[in-house]
Amino acid sequence: MLKVAVFSTKKYDQRFLEEANQGRLDLHFFEARLDLDTCPLADKFPVVCTFVNDDLGPEVLLRLFGGGTRMIALRCAGYNNVNFYSVKNLGLVVARVPAYSPLSISEFTIGIMINLTRKIWRAINRAREGNFSLQGLLGFNIAGHTVGVVGSGKIGAAVAEALSGFQCRILLSDPYPNPDLVTKGYDFVSVEQLFRESDLITLHCPLTDTTRHMVNRDSIATMKQDVMIVNTSRGALIDTEAVTEGLKEGKIAGLAIDVYEEEADIFFEDRSDSIIQDDSFTRLLHFPNVIVTGHLAFFTIEAMRAIASQTIDNILAWHNGESPPGLVTP
Repeated sequence: MLKVAVFSTKKYDQRFLEEANQGRLDLHFFEARLDLDTCPLADKFPVVCTFVNDDLGPEVLLRLFGGGTRMIALRCAGYNNVNFYSVKNLGLVVARVPAYSPLSISEFTIGIMINLTRKIWRAINRAREGNFSLQGLLGFNIAGHTVGVVGSGKIGAAVAEALSGFQCRILLSDPYPNPDLVTKGYDFVSVEQLFRESDLITLHCPLTDTTRHMVNRDSIATMKQDVMIVNTSRGALIDTEAVTEGLKEGKIAGLAIDVYEEEADIFFEDRSDSIIQDDSFTRLLHFPNVIVTGHLAFFTIEAMRAIASQTIDNILAWHNGESPPGLVTP
């Protein structure tokens, strides 16, 4: 039976993967995150299954290859953590889960967006302390404002469609506009125009060399006063230091992030009894107009089932000499 080393495993990962596997693969679960120190655990495993913050850089891939690994099964959509120069040179196969549940992330995005504009999380915290004052809780309607959606893939499209019911102006930006949204008459503009004209900006594009730190000091300077920014895509789309300055100066009225550019050593673990060493991150946590969640926009029963099912299908297809449905060919 084909052996698969599954890294960054939590109990919920194991539950859904075993449910989808039905005994067809020999799954071995490791709680550890994959890096150069932990990759020896995968020795003699033809397949390694990884998640968003696992290290798939050149050194790790070379070490995995030397140990017998020939396929990397990503149980996520993004693959910015994979070094494809090494993948090509070593002849490795990489497969991902490109569209496990766009609605899970789009619904979460709308929820955190409303939370931000109406300061719901602050009201809940106050009520628990018996404080029912409205001072400092004044919000604004999304209706009548301009919302910019960066990226028109399955998630960005779902967010735009959801926003269409809010009576707001919607701007989209994508180098490859979604033809369905074009047909429906959505307004596609340059990202520069989107940044200039949007009251609320939400990011739904992949992390590439082009999009890395697309929200930076220069782009923030072009944005409207009191702009709000939401990121449920990839942390490094935002330059943390630049956004922190924007918050301090009052240019940015609110920030909601479910991802963080240096999240690998923070997210998916209970850090409540320890001191987080990332000063930039802890600084964000102390702003009264910042919402931070720990990369959970995808985390629904529906999404977890889809991720597990598509991951198992990718591995089985490769094992049977077929092209995996989620084969990555960047």
